[in-house]
Amino acid sequence: MSFAQPGILEPRPDCSRYLFFALRPEAATQTLRARLERLADGDRLVVGLGSSLVEHLGGTIEPLRPFPAQSHRGIDIPSTPFALWCWLRGEDRGELLHRGRMIERQLNEDLSLELAIEGFRFGPGLDLTGDGEDLENPEGEEAVLAAITHLPERLAGSSFVAVQQWQHDLDSFDALSDRAPEAPDEPAAPRAPAPKQEDFAPERLMLRRSQPWIEGRRAGLVFIAFGQSLDAFEARLRCLIGLEDHLPASLFRYSRPLSGSYYWCPPLHQGRLDLSALDP
Repeated sequence: MSFAQPGILEPRPDCSRYLFFALRPEAATQTLRARLERLADGDRLVVGLGSSLVEHLGGTIEPLRPFPAQSHRGIDIPSTPFALWCWLRGEDRGELLHRGRMIERQLNEDLSLELAIEGFRFGPGLDLTGDGEDLENPEGEEAVLAAITHLPERLAGSSFVAVQQWQHDLDSFDALSDRAPEAPDEPAAPRAPAPKQEDFAPERLMLRRSQPWIEGRRAGLVFIAFGQSLDAFEARLRCLIGLEDHLPASLFRYSRPLSGSYYWCPPLHQGRLDLSALDP
């Protein structure tokens, strides 16, 4: 029997390291599959396969699809697909760095590391803006139902994850926060608040595990949302950019997405990634 990667349902770690890999043109198939099956424990390392890697391994995972690039009212949501996503979880940045380098060496023949991002816990799990919306997650059995696929049977224990890197303009955010309500100003373009979990039906809930990132003077949020499918995230995205009510969310005044990608997180079987869903 296969089970979901446990790190998906665990609380946010103190430190994270996100690795994004691309397929090399000469990538093998069987040897790569064997390496992937041995790669993750599902707890300290959560692994997701992108569409290109699933196709390269000869399989089809029906709910998995390309991340949808969107453009609306001057807002651009990019699609930046990768073959493999690795989420390293722990308490020590240096230890995560060394573990990441080991993973890179293990996969180097077939996959090239394209991007690495460090995440961390801020307060109880806040964004750098102090926003705690991402703490509003389903819990217990509701979290399992939101994040883990149970049907069809061949996908039982799987999860699907949307990953975006957002960059904040904290000076703009501070200016918005410090502005006195009574100060004279030109009427601002109407903006909607970001959609909340309770805005959606139970079957459209998702389990969020986002964390802030910092690189020099740049900073933002790695938005991570696990679901039994990708439908909940796409419903949120449409609301976020105003495709439902024509009002984009106010967060676009100080933040913009740099990337967006989807992955299939296979279950575990006897301590290894279970890739049997890729078989004919």
